[in-house]
Amino acid sequence: MHGKAVIKMAKHTDYEKRTEKLLEPLLKKHSFELYDVEYVKEGGSCYLRVYIDKENGITIDDCELVSRALSDMLDEADFIPDSYILEVSSPGLGRQLKKDKHFDKSIGEEVEIKLYKPLNKKKEWVGILEGYNADTISIRLEDNSVVDFKRTDIAMIRLTFDF
Repeated sequence: MHGKAVIKMAKHTDYEKRTEKLLEPLLKKHSFELYDVEYVKEGGSCYLRVYIDKENGITIDDCELVSRALSDMLDEADFIPDSYILEVSSPGLGRQLKKDKHFDKSIGEEVEIKLYKPLNKKKEWVGILEGYNADTISIRLEDNSVVDFKRTDIAMIRLTFDF
């Protein structure tokens, strides 16, 4: 049983990496940036989600173009045996920060951090992203103090947005 769980984890990571590889030439051709790829199971269905971005924002036409082309490439490559739903979209306003390139672009931006366990009796923190390294994320609070969070303690970090 233990071995199966490990294979399952590796399977979705493998699908994500292989999808990224397929997308590279297409995205380069249209000056799109790959924000993220995730293969997840939700409510009995599997989803392959691709998040793309570009300088002045992504349009529905951009998503449609990538979706059609990627769908054909995935059919041809045929490395995902399960049935799944392909979704292509922009990362959105409250985009999650997952990769170092996301953190690089977001230094000085306001972020929301949700922790697995409370720190000083709080699980949710909001502040300005000051910096990061392999182990920690630092934010500046309203009172100008800086708080460091271990990356392993962070359930989710995303940009905040105001309406």
